[in-house]
Amino acid sequence: MGQGKIFETLRICSMPEFVRFMHDLPPLKKDPAVVVTDLRFGTIPVKLYQPKASSLTPRPGIVFYHGGGAIVGSLKTHHNICCLLCKESDSVVLSVGYRMMPKHKNPVAKTDNLVATIHFLKSLNAYGVDPARVVVCGDSIGGGIAALICQELRNRQDLPKIRAQILIYATLQGLDLDLPSYHQNKNVPLLSLSFAIYCWCQYLNIHPSWESTMLKGNYLPIELKEKYKKWLGPENIPERFKQQGYRQVPQGPLNEEAHLEISLAMEGIVTPLLVEDDVIAQVPEACIVSCEYDILRDDSLLYKKRLEDMGVPVTWHHMEDGFHGVLSSSQMGFFYFSCSTRILNVVVNFIKGL
Repeated sequence: MGQGKIFETLRICSMPEFVRFMHDLPPLKKDPAVVVTDLRFGTIPVKLYQPKASSLTPRPGIVFYHGGGAIVGSLKTHHNICCLLCKESDSVVLSVGYRMMPKHKNPVAKTDNLVATIHFLKSLNAYGVDPARVVVCGDSIGGGIAALICQELRNRQDLPKIRAQILIYATLQGLDLDLPSYHQNKNVPLLSLSFAIYCWCQYLNIHPSWESTMLKGNYLPIELKEKYKKWLGPENIPERFKQQGYRQVPQGPLNEEAHLEISLAMEGIVTPLLVEDDVIAQVPEACIVSCEYDILRDDSLLYKKRLEDMGVPVTWHHMEDGFHGVLSSSQMGFFYFSCSTRILNVVVNFIKGL
């Protein structure tokens, strides 16, 4: 990223484009047990992963949305994860290569993933997928997209119902940056609070100079914070997650200029955690994976509570030694962390149990 910022300053290319280029340089590893096919659903590139062994019955289907804040990440960076998911769960996996920033702002990422998902749901027979066992899955922003798509498609009668959602350290809201995990883990790699705000500003096309204002929360009027307090309040987070010196920052006076610019940018934005109860009540069961050393940890805890309060079954796994992005280390040799294998195992076991 440091090198990318230099190239961006020199106006050679943007930082995200340089990082994605570097991430995509290593050749993809082939797995003899998995057949990988590159396809396009309209203009959207996708990778289809199918077990090489034949099956007498239709298999589960997994639609996978990669993480990276819609800044980094690609079909290539998550190739190994999708191969392992395909092989270990004996499922057909579709990985979506949605368009990203800085060229493509909100709502392009959501739209691309939604279009690809609908196309896949309409073509399950062609891929040998059981229409009763289709799940959506994603890490980081991909997990947030998975949750949004479940909410978006909940009433579609012309499509097979999504059986479950798998949310791995998902991005589920961007309204309250004063939650305990945002304080406790603000400088933890791979997702610092500063980079999270950079991604959020890029996504909404907000100037990054508003970072300090967003951290103080004084771009939001009191009545708006009160509206969402019942879902975002720290009292909804178990006490054991608030014991590391957490102290709420008092909100300062409203910054009218920041409120005008940021609220206009957020107009029409849907974040999975902040939709109404009747929407939450209709989504499929969830498998939620949270990590202790992750600024987004509390987003997962709050969404878990909302789902459970509305009667939606939740399987929750908390990785005490986990950090944001750890799943990507699953086949990185020297940089491997055992937590990534445990996350993969709980996801595979969840799918097998459907």
